[in-house]
Amino acid sequence: MQTREIIQDTHREPAVEGVLIEFKDVYKSYGDNKVLNGINFSINKGENLVILGKSGSGKSVTVKCLVGLTKVDSGEIIVFGKDITKLNEDGLNSVRMKIGFLFQSAALYDSMTVRQNLVFTLQHHNKKLTEAQMESYVMDALKNVGLLESIDKFPAELSGGMKKRIGLARALIIQPEIMIYDEPTGGLDTITAREIIDLISEIKIKYKTTSIIITHDLTCAKYNSDRIIVLKDGVVKTEGRFRDIENNTDEWVRSFFEK
Repeated sequence: MQTREIIQDTHREPAVEGVLIEFKDVYKSYGDNKVLNGINFSINKGENLVILGKSGSGKSVTVKCLVGLTKVDSGEIIVFGKDITKLNEDGLNSVRMKIGFLFQSAALYDSMTVRQNLVFTLQHHNKKLTEAQMESYVMDALKNVGLLESIDKFPAELSGGMKKRIGLARALIIQPEIMIYDEPTGGLDTITAREIIDLISEIKIKYKTTSIIITHDLTCAKYNSDRIIVLKDGVVKTEGRFRDIENNTDEWVRSFFEK
């Protein structure tokens, strides 16, 4: 896969088509450890929201609450017009079916080939697909990440960047409305990270996804964000476009940009 130039539009207007996700006064503690302390933010349909925050700021717990893997102590999380904190497991599953997740580790099944990894995901989401339909979905997903030639390889035969792209293909194969990226460029060399950054931008355009991107990578944040929120101690410390965050005069916020 050839390295492409990163899309340079860093001052685009956020897509405003209505709020798709909203956190309202969400609290979550683990014993005496208060992780989320009344967090409030929303994401518009078609928007890429980057979440920045240092370790322990509540980034991962926020995402776990969003997909119902962690129950909140109080507050509301509205997704597709439903408060998921009040849904039963069947209701949560219907929401999860519309969400793709790129894990930091790619989380591929080592005993399965690339094709089998993708087919397994398809079968879990839609048991009515024929073998021909599944093969078509698999081929398209792999073409979209530039790894069709790896279809019969096992994860052990892939580089870290290739695994990340296969993980992305697996997330996209269900044609999600929401994408969650957990440290999408983490552990990658500079060139491969640039490829992933490009892919995220292309995916937004092609699939019209609404995305949450958790990252420490300021390059990823700069080129993939419509808007950024910065978490501190379980609340939103500040939010805005990349240039707003970069020019923030608060000493703690400035620390993200210090080498």
